Amino acid sequence: MAPRAYWKGTLKLSLVSCPVRLYPASTSVEKTRFHMINRETGNRLKQQMIDSETGDVVEGDHKARGYELTKGKYVEIDKDELEAVQIESTHTIEIDSFVPKDEIDKRYLDHPYYIVPDGKAGADAFAVIRDAMKKSDRVALARIVLTNREHVMAIEPLGKGLVGTTLRYPYELRDESEYFDDIRTAKITKDMVELAGHILQSKAAHFDPSKFRDEYEDALKALVRRKAAGKPIKMPAREERPDNVVSLMDALKQSLKHRRGAARRPGASHGRRRTAQRRSARRPHRGAARHRKAG
Repeated sequence: MAPRAYWKGTLKLSLVSCPVRLYPASTSVEKTRFHMINRETGNRLKQQMIDSETGDVVEGDHKARGYELTKGKYVEIDKDELEAVQIESTHTIEIDSFVPKDEIDKRYLDHPYYIVPDGKAGADAFAVIRDAMKKSDRVALARIVLTNREHVMAIEPLGKGLVGTTLRYPYELRDESEYFDDIRTAKITKDMVELAGHILQSKAAHFDPSKFRDEYEDALKALVRRKAAGKPIKMPAREERPDNVVSLMDALKQSLKHRRGAARRPGASHGRRRTAQRRSARRPHRGAARHRKAG
């Protein structure tokens, strides 16, 4: 049974519309979380709002929102004033355009949602929009209001339903030139690039999320189980970073050699097993021949 819908409204494509429901496609519920506790009593701690200058605890009726104009100087914004600029939700996903999927910069992708038809009445219209999108091989760009903010959402077919991903606005992305401009121009030989290409080919695979393993999450769960069971926790030795400088070409050659050796190893061991099997199979025949000769 599906959980409670996060949002309900209408998906609209020109004059075609259908009632839909939105569900968050990702969750962090399964992640291990910790609470702050009192070490002496074992009780959970509660946070309080403290005045940064006086150190006094501020009660609820004295709390307000403020925007920092200059360092330490704030302009207070009342709740009514904030509500005046909030966008009223129309509960409609309005599709504006369809764009090629490969034109969407992955840095803009934010939160994914599953979109499903709400009831039988709109199932046919939902299927028409979904299947038309499958044939066009394009992604719909739509507008939706969530938590009083308007978002741009990229919508595409996924199985029998749709998946909509809210997109970040350009002002939310950092300019890559601030980080990439200082990267020096390196002198790389053609041989180095070819060796790296061979390493890449040896690691070629298909995208399979089922193989992803959160080793840190596994370690946290194991830590909690051991502590709860009263078992000692063994602290790992601190790993020291090597300080020797390795030739890039030598590192590439060693990497390729290691990959090729790993690829040959299973076959080699299999060959050794087959040789051993043949030898063991021949021993009874020689023993039987010696027995007949002695008789």
